[in-house]
Amino acid sequence: MSEFRLDVDLSFSYTDESGSVTKGSAVSTGTDVKVALDSLVPLGSGRVPSLDEVRPLAEMLAGKGISVTLSGPDGNIISLGAVDSPASQRLVTRSPYIKLGKLGALVPLIRPSRRKPAAARLLPPSTPLPLLPTVRRKINRRITTTHYTRGGGRPRLIFVQDAAVWTGQIPREVTLAGETTTIGSDPGSDILLEGLDGLHAEIRHDEQDEYVLVPHGAVSGSVASNGRSVLRTGARLQMGQWCLAFFREEFADHGRPYGGRSGGELAYERPQFDPRSGRMERDSSRGVT
Repeated sequence: MSEFRLDVDLSFSYTDESGSVTKGSAVSTGTDVKVALDSLVPLGSGRVPSLDEVRPLAEMLAGKGISVTLSGPDGNIISLGAVDSPASQRLVTRSPYIKLGKLGALVPLIRPSRRKPAAARLLPPSTPLPLLPTVRRKINRRITTTHYTRGGGRPRLIFVQDAAVWTGQIPREVTLAGETTTIGSDPGSDILLEGLDGLHAEIRHDEQDEYVLVPHGAVSGSVASNGRSVLRTGARLQMGQWCLAFFREEFADHGRPYGGRSGGELAYERPQFDPRSGRMERDSSRGVT
């Protein structure tokens, strides 16, 4: 005979955050405690304990000869402690001290709740698992070109005026519309500038969609002192008394076969295959091949 006796006779109610009220009662006859709820909202709105968490409690109650039965509107949900658990249920619960109730009463607890508690709704969403996007480094991705439409980005030369004599007027611009733009004092030059050689320089639009300076006379500034130079936005061309700057919109001023600024971030850049030329290319601003 058990040394414990429980005399319980109480009623209680629970009001959730939405204002819904759940009523319940708890009664006992000796060592058998019965808890009845008129709604399962309090259980469905929170985290239902797992069987691993319930087993120690059930074993402790059984050791004292006490049984606790929880029931809802659809019948008994679960009984813990000194209960007569069927062998078939022990295969599921892995405990002789847990007896499951009616399936119809268990379904509302098994089904995931669509409504999260207030505290959970205030938290940011959890990071999906596995965390491969953030911890995996060697991911092979197909590299695509960032080159824009050939000749895009409004390539142009802007006449630079010295700050001491600038009148406040907008500098004169010349759009590089053709495949070759000639600069010099020859009347047939695309950009006619007095005081220069007849054909002082050319700007050629090559097959790589780059604008290349080909000097015939003395050209200084931010370009190579001799030989050809691929022009990048901001490049200055000093020819005699004339100073011009090359500009092209960033989305079309490529820098590398697959995009990027001139020179890149490191001293050495891995060659990349350019589908337009059909060959491996490095930063094209380092020279013309």
